[in-house]
Amino acid sequence: MSADFDVVDLIRAKRDGRCLPAEAVDWLVDAYTHGRVADEQMSAYLMAVVWRGMSPAELARWTTAMIDSGERLDLAGVGRATVDKHSTGGVGDKVSLVLVPLVAACGVAVPQLSGRGLGHTGGTLDKMESIPGWRADLPVERMCRQLAEVGAVICAAGAGLAPADRRLYALRDVTGTVESIPLIASSIMSKKIAEGTSALVLDVKVGSGAFMTSLDDARELARTMVGLGTAAGVRTEAVLTGMDHPLGRTAGNALEVAEAVDTLRGGGPKDLVEVTVALARVMIELAGTGGARAARDPAEVLAAGDAYPVWRAMVAAQGGDPDAVLPRATHIETVPAPASGYLASLDARAVGVAAWRLGAGRARKEDAVSATAGVRWRAGIGDRVTVGEPLLELHTDDPNTLGRALAALADAVTVTPQPPPPTPLVLDHIRA
Repeated sequence: MSADFDVVDLIRAKRDGRCLPAEAVDWLVDAYTHGRVADEQMSAYLMAVVWRGMSPAELARWTTAMIDSGERLDLAGVGRATVDKHSTGGVGDKVSLVLVPLVAACGVAVPQLSGRGLGHTGGTLDKMESIPGWRADLPVERMCRQLAEVGAVICAAGAGLAPADRRLYALRDVTGTVESIPLIASSIMSKKIAEGTSALVLDVKVGSGAFMTSLDDARELARTMVGLGTAAGVRTEAVLTGMDHPLGRTAGNALEVAEAVDTLRGGGPKDLVEVTVALARVMIELAGTGGARAARDPAEVLAAGDAYPVWRAMVAAQGGDPDAVLPRATHIETVPAPASGYLASLDARAVGVAAWRLGAGRARKEDAVSATAGVRWRAGIGDRVTVGEPLLELHTDDPNTLGRALAALADAVTVTPQPPPPTPLVLDHIRA
């Protein structure tokens, strides 16, 4: 960096609502990444961003500086179009487990660099690690080889991708500066752009179980991320999907893997299938495939079970045993339906918190998670239930967790005499 700046001056400038020049943004990100700016100084700057925001040009430069703090992957040697998907996180969101092999089965390579769960939303890597032998950490060369041979990979992002974000994310988590659309968007997009994919679909969850509970806020986040991706030369589209109710019938690591496998074999709950197929169609379109590959609809591929062999090959390539019996909880507590009628609502956040308290999630990044813990619900929204019959199952290896999990679910279920009106799962599409 040729220029040098006074970090206190930059904090004051952002505090007062001024935009930083491009050179100052570059310097600040680089200086913090390399320890020349202290945590307390960057904390003050981030809080100023929470209150004052960033201009589009400032945010684009901030994101570029985060990307440039590390390496960029080159996927040109994969031999086919690449497209990734990112979800902002939800309860029971095992979509990636189904979507990655499905899109690969349709001819597009999917480099799914995923993360771990924090709080009430689950992490894709935590789910996959419930498969015996499966490994999340892959060298770049091996990841690219697997993409070329299998067409699908789910793995952890390497430490060399956007290391500035790694430091900033940890700082935001402990300083109350997570809730900022510019900071959320730059965190997500810096890693996704750095991974080298040519196209990206964003699944922005909206509702009680999502990070974004407001449709307007979700649209703003989606537009911001689509703008960043497009400016960086990555074809980017966002799909807003509902998360007032948990997705599928399970929340928990091994439970969700089993449900994903069932879906890949041609079964699975209809809401999970609907969201997965909607995202797959957008991914294939963005990747730009044509001819015979695009002629077969992902819904047909999924229903026929033709994505399941790709799943097996992907798991095996990463050391996992696709035929292994998944771990099961030693204790299962059932919760009966409170009334007879139709299941009108199942609060996603309450289910997520219950699964977390049972051991499926973590409060801090360094916490361990249980492969077996989680919640299963035996009925979907609109299904008929009978008072006293089991409705929820709480899975855990530690019965001491049951009390707090049950407390989280105290008001989670609503049963009505008439079926609830249908609500859409796909709420909006945001394009450049």
